[in-house]
Amino acid sequence: MSFVHLHVHTCYSLLDGAIRINDLVNTAKEMGMPAVAVTDHGQMFGLWTFYKAALKAKIKPILGVETYVTPQGRQSRNKGEVRNHLTLLAQNNTGYHNLCRLISLANLEGFYNRPRVDYELLSKYNEGIIALSGCLQGEVPMIALSGRLDDAKKAAENLAGIFPNRFYLEIQMNGLPLQALANKSLVDISKSTGIPLVATNDCHYLREEDHEAHDLLLCIQTGKLVSEQSRMRMESNEFYFKSPEKMASDFDWCPEALANTLVIADQCEIDFPNADPARRVYHFPSLPGLSENNAADQLKTQAEEGLEKRFQKLESAGQPLSQEDQAKYLERLEHEVSVINGMNFPSYFLIVADFINWAKENKIPVGPGRGSAVGSLVSWSLGITDVDPIKYDLLFERFLNPERISMPDIDVDFCAECRDEVIKYVTDTYGGSDYVAQILTLGQMKAKAAIKAVGRALDIPLPDVTAITKLVPDKPGTCLADVLTNPIIKEVMNTDPKIKKMMDMALFMEDLP
Repeated sequence: MSFVHLHVHTCYSLLDGAIRINDLVNTAKEMGMPAVAVTDHGQMFGLWTFYKAALKAKIKPILGVETYVTPQGRQSRNKGEVRNHLTLLAQNNTGYHNLCRLISLANLEGFYNRPRVDYELLSKYNEGIIALSGCLQGEVPMIALSGRLDDAKKAAENLAGIFPNRFYLEIQMNGLPLQALANKSLVDISKSTGIPLVATNDCHYLREEDHEAHDLLLCIQTGKLVSEQSRMRMESNEFYFKSPEKMASDFDWCPEALANTLVIADQCEIDFPNADPARRVYHFPSLPGLSENNAADQLKTQAEEGLEKRFQKLESAGQPLSQEDQAKYLERLEHEVSVINGMNFPSYFLIVADFINWAKENKIPVGPGRGSAVGSLVSWSLGITDVDPIKYDLLFERFLNPERISMPDIDVDFCAECRDEVIKYVTDTYGGSDYVAQILTLGQMKAKAAIKAVGRALDIPLPDVTAITKLVPDKPGTCLADVLTNPIIKEVMNTDPKIKKMMDMALFMEDLP
């Protein structure tokens, strides 16, 4: 029997999920699943990576999120308030955009310990979204387990009203006694309301044997020791990515719940043209008073004027260029402008030049440039960088190449004390806060960090952990697989079971975000 997992936490459920994206899609494909979903906690960090990986593996990606819903309203700030889980899946691009809106507002307006939405937001942004009632922390099962079956039924009908013909009661077989009780109530509610059932497994790790490593990951997240009794833990080892055969065995008493996973998967169809380089379209804002139609001409004009100013500065500094050398610069500039305009990127350069030159005019220190962008004569001419690429024989093609179309990426360093002024300028100039966003970079547990984190959770004496980490080279790119070949570490692992366990677990944790 075929089956699709619709409730999956990847490693982007930070320090809670332990499933790597590539492992997820490859395992789903090996198990013969036509599709698979990702529903990380309260965020959508991993969905773009997941979408591309799933397409590459030739299985359908279902994009979702497990939200935190506060019945008291997202503006409330009451200690000890209930945050109900709700699994949301995008049916189409409209649904995905609504998920983005919900999660943005959950963070900007509803954040209190967790990013929270409320029924007002769900009612406003539900189009194109399928909702599942969630795990034991969902509103319907929580009320049902309190013995108030009628109230649980009303809660289910309320959600079914918000998501008409797009709401399912989520049942699981995870070995928890409370789950068995909840399943009984959810089945009763389904019979009395006609709301369909769907089978999920709330996957947090890939294989059943990963349970111990996932438990240790939870300790790292909460700062607890594995040996502590009163700490957060999964009360069974069933929260793994089960095969269709295992799910069919678990739900032989409710085959329609399994069939509904395929019904839902069939309804979900997301198309992102930008995932395919051949179909990729870029959208740029424009400088005030500048249209897309004249951006190319403006780039050419500003670059030529900027280069002439560079020539004049060199002459003023007693380093004039010969006519022959100037001709080389002009030829290179013409080539670069042609490539930039041919790739439809003139607005990008004009915008970056605008806020960099504004910063310089306002006495805000700006770095001279770094990375491949310093290979561009256009960047130097516009004042984006202060490194002459011809003088230092730097290649433009390392930065921008028509044979490999990708967005230009210019790294800019601003004075830390003044960068907020630059951000304010960009926000004010380009349409306000709805049109300007900051992005984040997720850190990863690299070799040393993984060893230290695992060592703390296992309560291994710090000197023993430090002795191991000192044997890990500091050079970038060092991975634990290489470190484990060190004869000293191999000997310690062979003689000390605790150190061996620490290293095995660190290997599991390495590179998790």
